[in-house]
Amino acid sequence: MGGSHSGEVGSAAGRPSRPRSREPGSCAQRWSAEAQAGVISRVQALGLGMTGEMIAWQLQRGHWQRLHQGIYAAFSGQPERSSWLWAAVLRAGPDSMLSHQTAAELSGLTTRQSAHIHVTVPRGSPVAPIAGVALHYSRRARAACHPVLSPPRTRVEETVLDLVQTAPNLEDALSWVLSACASRRTTAARLCAAMSLRRRMRWRAELASALADAGLGVHSLLEHRYLNGVERAHGLPAGTRQWRTRRGSRSEYADVAYEGYQTLVELDGRTTHPEHARWRDIRRDNAHAADGRATLRYGWIEVGQDSCRVAQEVADVLRRHGWDGRLRRCGRSCRIEPGPVAASAGGG
Repeated sequence: MGGSHSGEVGSAAGRPSRPRSREPGSCAQRWSAEAQAGVISRVQALGLGMTGEMIAWQLQRGHWQRLHQGIYAAFSGQPERSSWLWAAVLRAGPDSMLSHQTAAELSGLTTRQSAHIHVTVPRGSPVAPIAGVALHYSRRARAACHPVLSPPRTRVEETVLDLVQTAPNLEDALSWVLSACASRRTTAARLCAAMSLRRRMRWRAELASALADAGLGVHSLLEHRYLNGVERAHGLPAGTRQWRTRRGSRSEYADVAYEGYQTLVELDGRTTHPEHARWRDIRRDNAHAADGRATLRYGWIEVGQDSCRVAQEVADVLRRHGWDGRLRRCGRSCRIEPGPVAASAGGG
């Protein structure tokens, strides 16, 4: 953290000071600066025995600095993000907590820092607007708060569902729930349980379907699209998600494995493919080929815009390895090649 702090309210230079009329050296109680990233509220300072005159003296001397009204950094120098997070929570008052994108940042659900710090408070709380802070109001605020983590923040499941509620579209909403499960920060069962506690939920049916797929091992929106738009829509056999194999001392995973037919499908949603990743994939594909397994690779364009052709290719490879099933058309505009392998389902 920029600057320095003593860890004790009564010390301006890192050591206990003698009681003086304008210094807070007479405070008998100690306050740990590390506990709140060096941030203290006026109410806390007064509770430790300081007076308004003592606080003013610290500010005038430059030992402290004001972050928000009644919220201070008990050090000089540039406050780091952790200090601003604590300042936002302290300014918002009791029962407030970091939420939405800010809670996602702290939970590792995203690596992006939002422009505003997001704070949720109980509905009806008389909180005035705070500079740089996006306030949210919830009837379930107290139940949504994580019981032990500090600074206070929403539970992972509540964070994910908050982000779903504010997502601009369904695809972004599905991405939040699938990536949260894939990162193992929560589970599909926990998200379903948290969702059941909310009376209002956007895209409830679609989210429930995606969470069911997450329980099967679907880790991304692209994998979700392949499962529903390619595999299920065209009658391909059910694949195994996140199929694991051992290479020496290492474990490797394939997105989809059709185990009885020696066929793997890898799905890459990245718009760019770094050189080192490309060669890693080539080595993996070669190793699978040496084991007698065929690997097919698809991205967003193929799965999203040409799902029928993808289904046809996968079916052709499966047949070479013994599959005797029949594809079905996904709808009237399905582009599966005519012939004995394609049977019309007459649906959409």
